[in-house]
Amino acid sequence: MVSKINKKAMRQKRHVRVRSKITGTPERPRLNVFRSNANIYAQIIDDVNGVTLVSASTLEKEFEGTTGNCEGAKKIGLAVAERAKAKGIEEIVFDRSGYLYHGRVAALAEGAREGGLKF
Repeated sequence: MVSKINKKAMRQKRHVRVRSKITGTPERPRLNVFRSNANIYAQIIDDVNGVTLVSASTLEKEFEGTTGNCEGAKKIGLAVAERAKAKGIEEIVFDRSGYLYHGRVAALAEGAREGGLKF
């Protein structure tokens, strides 16, 4: 009997593997991405101090009507970049959380780059 691949477990394995190599420092924090079926979330995290510096998601009031599609992801990337610039953050490390760099994740990264973040 052929067993079905558990995609969520495979993503978690990739995420753990990536996180063992990537950490956010105060000089170069980590941009973490999480996507659900309906929404997309982004956080800039300083792992040394264990603090979230900046966050944005499609659940916020200013993104009302925007769902977790590629357009919304790009808007979230721009918003995170704008908020990070306001806090003096210019360079980050991109953490795709085990997702493929494609679609919504790539759109968020593209929006963050357009907003002025370097990674």
